[in-house]
Amino acid sequence: MPEALSLLCRVSAHPESRCWALAWSPSGALLASCGGDRTVRVWGREGSGWACRAVLADGHQRTVRRVAWSPCGHFLASASFDGTTCVWRQHEHGFEVVATLEGHENEVKAVAWAPSGSLLATCSRDKSVWVWEGERDPLLASASYDDTCPQLLASASYDDTVRLYREDEDDWVCCATLEGHTSTVWAVAWERSGQRLVSCSDDRTLRVWQRQEGHDGGSEHSWQCVCTLSGYHGRSIYDVAWCHLTGAVATACGDDAVRVFEEVSPASPLSPVTFGLAAHVPRAHAQDVNGVAWHPRHAGLLATCGDDGDIAFWQYQRPEGL
Repeated sequence: MPEALSLLCRVSAHPESRCWALAWSPSGALLASCGGDRTVRVWGREGSGWACRAVLADGHQRTVRRVAWSPCGHFLASASFDGTTCVWRQHEHGFEVVATLEGHENEVKAVAWAPSGSLLATCSRDKSVWVWEGERDPLLASASYDDTCPQLLASASYDDTVRLYREDEDDWVCCATLEGHTSTVWAVAWERSGQRLVSCSDDRTLRVWQRQEGHDGGSEHSWQCVCTLSGYHGRSIYDVAWCHLTGAVATACGDDAVRVFEEVSPASPLSPVTFGLAAHVPRAHAQDVNGVAWHPRHAGLLATCGDDGDIAFWQYQRPEGL
C-alpha cells in the first residue's frame, strides 16, 4: 500500500505520562493536549514544527482526560479524573480558569460543547452526563454534539450502546438507542452532515450509523447501522475522528497503530455502504494510541497522541484508485 500517511513531526508533549486527548481550536491555529501529568498544554506552529505556547497546570488534581474548545475559540474546557471540569478563558497573556464545574461522583471522562456555545456536556464514570446551563440529565459515558442538529447529543457507554438525546423544552430525552457493539463503546464522531455517526469499541470494530426518516412523516428519526468495519484492528479502538473536510475517518488503537478509512463509491444507489482501509501506520506511537484529531481548516492534517506522551503530526493523502 502506498504511504498515504506521512509523518511531519513529533513532539514530546507530556513527558513521563500519557497524552490522553487532543482538540484543535476552531481556527486551527492552536492544538490543546491533556495528560496524566494533570496539565493541559496548548501548541502552536513554529517554523515547520509545533511549540508549546502555554501549560495550564493549576486547574486539576488528577489526570486530565479530555479537552474541547468552544465554538468561538475563546474558551477551553478540560475534564479530569478529579471529578471536575475547568473552563479556561484565553486572554492576551495566556489562560485563566473562569469556572470549575463540580458535582460528578467519579472521574469526568469527556466534555463537549454545543455548536451554539451556550451548552456544555460532561460525562463521568458515575454513569451520567450533565448538560450545563442549569440542566443536567443522566446519560452514559462519552459525549459528542451533532454539528448540524444542536439539540442532538450522543453518548457512548460501558453498556455497549450509543444513545442519542434531544432537548425537549427544559429536559433531555433519549430518542434512540444504537445497539450492535459487543463491548464498551469508547468514542463517537459525527459526520459533517449530521446524518451519520461513527462509533468505535473495545470489540475492535467501527460502526457507521445513519439517520432514517420516520415512517409516519413525523420529526422523530430512527437510526440504522449501515456498515461494520471489523478485522482491521488488533486491540481496542479508543478514539475515532471523522474529517469534515474530506470525509476520511481516522482511528486510534491499542495496538499502537493509526488507521485511516475512506468511503468507497457505491456501484449503484442501492449498493451497501462500504469503507476501505486507506492508510495504516503500525508503529505510529511507541505505546497505545489514545487520540486522533483532524485539523479543521487544513485538509489531511492529522494529529495523534498516545501512552508514550507524544503528539505526532501527519499529512494524509488519499491513495489513487480507492
